Amino acid sequence: MFGIFKRSKVVRKSEDKFEKSETKWFRGQKVKIKSGTSSSRSFDKGKNVKASRQTWFREKPLPVPTVEKKQMLISSKGGSSKIAILEGATLVEYYTAESKSKSLVGNIYLGEVKNILPGMEAAFVSFGEQKNGVLYVADVSNSRRNSKIENILKEGQEVLVQVVKDAMGEKGARLTGQISFPGRYLVLIPNSRTKGISRRLPDEERSRLDKIIRKIKPEGFGVIVRTAAEGVDESSLKNDIDKLITEWDQVSENKSGSAPVLIHEEPDLSVKVIREHLGSNFKKLLIQGENHFKDIEEYINETSPELNEIIELYNDELDLFERYHIEDQIKKALDRKVWLPSGGHLIIDRTEALTVIDVNTGKFVGKDSLEQTVYENNLEASEEIARQLRLRDIGGIIVIDFIDMESTKKQEQLLHKFKIQLAKDKTRTQVFNISRLGLVEMTRKNVSAGLIESFSEECQECNGRGLIINDVFSNNSIEDNLLESDAVVE
Repeated sequence: MFGIFKRSKVVRKSEDKFEKSETKWFRGQKVKIKSGTSSSRSFDKGKNVKASRQTWFREKPLPVPTVEKKQMLISSKGGSSKIAILEGATLVEYYTAESKSKSLVGNIYLGEVKNILPGMEAAFVSFGEQKNGVLYVADVSNSRRNSKIENILKEGQEVLVQVVKDAMGEKGARLTGQISFPGRYLVLIPNSRTKGISRRLPDEERSRLDKIIRKIKPEGFGVIVRTAAEGVDESSLKNDIDKLITEWDQVSENKSGSAPVLIHEEPDLSVKVIREHLGSNFKKLLIQGENHFKDIEEYINETSPELNEIIELYNDELDLFERYHIEDQIKKALDRKVWLPSGGHLIIDRTEALTVIDVNTGKFVGKDSLEQTVYENNLEASEEIARQLRLRDIGGIIVIDFIDMESTKKQEQLLHKFKIQLAKDKTRTQVFNISRLGLVEMTRKNVSAGLIESFSEECQECNGRGLIINDVFSNNSIEDNLLESDAVVE
């Protein structure tokens, strides 16, 4: 894919000396750069000369741990949908949607440019919601490198946009002019030459899918193959492409209306979650609600008939989520403190800028040395943190304060195992090396409101600060006024 990448095998190991290694991001891929010196023979002088060199290679994606007895539960009542994903009996992801708070991510609108902000290289676009969306210059469909927003868009201009991030707090929705249509096995991108395949797939499978996509990719469209395409034949992939092209044709026909107007709406939450998550690694899909069951069954028969055998209608008198103790697990996920099995615990605090997670040994005292006790507690914490990020849907900047370890080797092992646990997460994450202060810094893509926001509202007394300021200052001011009054009387 990248011509600049070279295998280190081409250099004689005996004569190569790499003193420094660092990891960087290049064109959306994590790349290791090793720099140092290598000996090469000078033909004119016949001497060995040391020359500086760099070796670049793509870092292989970490394997996704296999999970047995993975299940999806769907409950639909009174216009609201609740979806739970379990690994064994443990809740790892939760989704909920009501008609009044439905996510807009994926919807396509014909919007109208309201304001141009040259200083922000962005524009505010009215697309039918109370708050205008934000469209950055890099996301405009016809933008090029170093393009100016004022040279591309004008106030009052109609633009076709897609929501990529819901409105949060005071911020409006994030928009893009680069439209994409996600399908069961791939993503179709109109007016693009992009061709990509999920890096979660094995190399042999990637090679097989690459040959198929080269054959069936339509002219004028980009294609990104998803992880769900593993083992899928050419005809199924072609059917997925044809279906998505039909959706794009419908959008093209309807974009002649007057802005702002909704042109294409993403399907029901259940369909979206099934599309993104359901695969051969699931043992069961339980659905509560007969009407909802029929809709989902129809969708699966159309897109993934091989998964039809895992679908089951739940008809028991006891509520589905109550039977699997989902609500109890959600209540625990709303707590600030999270207990670990060994007796340690996590403290999770969210701020406007970032989320901070503190790891403590708590009641865990270990059996061997202090170093081993700390290491075992950190390992347990890393697994739970990865789960909590998914369950609470925490996005943005995340800082983790693991318990300090002196051993550099154990630090590297901890970070490696933490990344393996994060590989289960469908949402994009990026983890950096442990800082000089012993902190792990990472980011997780922020798309919609998390679990806390879904089940809470801002306190009217403290305005969300979690503190009620004492009225000591008002009392002091009263006393001061009395003293001043007495002084005047005298």
